[in-house]
Amino acid sequence: MAPEESAEAARLLPSFERRFLAARTLRSFPWKSLEEKLRDSSGPELLLNILRKTVKHPLCVKHPPSLKYARCFLSELIRKPSGDSVTLSESTAIVSHGTTGLVTWDAALYLAEWAIENPAAFAHRIVLELGSGAGLTGLAICKTCCPSTYIFSDCHTCVLEQLRGNILLNGLSLEPDTTDPARHPGLNTYNSESPRVMVAHLDWDVVTAPELAAFQPDVIIAADVLYCPETVLSLIRVLQRLSACLKKQQAPEAYIAFTIRNPETCQLFTSELGQAGIPWEAVPHHNQKLFPYEEHSDMKILKLML
Repeated sequence: MAPEESAEAARLLPSFERRFLAARTLRSFPWKSLEEKLRDSSGPELLLNILRKTVKHPLCVKHPPSLKYARCFLSELIRKPSGDSVTLSESTAIVSHGTTGLVTWDAALYLAEWAIENPAAFAHRIVLELGSGAGLTGLAICKTCCPSTYIFSDCHTCVLEQLRGNILLNGLSLEPDTTDPARHPGLNTYNSESPRVMVAHLDWDVVTAPELAAFQPDVIIAADVLYCPETVLSLIRVLQRLSACLKKQQAPEAYIAFTIRNPETCQLFTSELGQAGIPWEAVPHHNQKLFPYEEHSDMKILKLML
């Protein structure tokens, strides 16, 4: 970064710091100046410095701002040099319309952080996400990790409707529904600077092996889906079907992120993986905490070898 650019970038930091510590309205922040600097300077370094002056400021670590304010701030801040941001519409209720999938859960934030630090795990690959919910993890991967194709999936009508809206809200082009196997990404080539994005209605209890095989994923991910024994067993069955139907191609990697709320449920998951013959290993904790979630939450990511 040239000295004059460094000086201009440095002037932005106190402005963000003062406004954030005072909990000023988001529209008062110098977003336009930031976008200009991100286009013509070292974007990641500047963003990390702003994080240190705001959500990672010692005062905020000791006395955190409201979760809603911090999340809204980060949705504006976390952007590429082009100025694109990740914007989400989600429910304010933990359970709404009979589902928990209309809000973003901590493990989704945790997995998104890991993905941002490890883009090579997704670059130029077909990614299938199980239980996408509001879509934050997938949107972060689409915008920072350069997958060739990203398939969001869920089973609840309201979740799928909100998910499609969030994808369009973030400027991504949405392919037709994946009900027609001929439209599945694994069956044709596709070249674009942006990933091919699709949404699939996928009920773990009824989806068939041929339907799963049509996706031909290179990577499978899921976040915060181990909340009861029934979903654990349903997930194991889906993973078994994926493992069986993809034997003729290179085995896909699977990353499952979860918050340990009930140790017995997590133990059931690892036990069932063993009985299903699916090896796994714990992924080391990543370095940067970019999103606001409970500091003392016990979260893990398991890498499965299907």
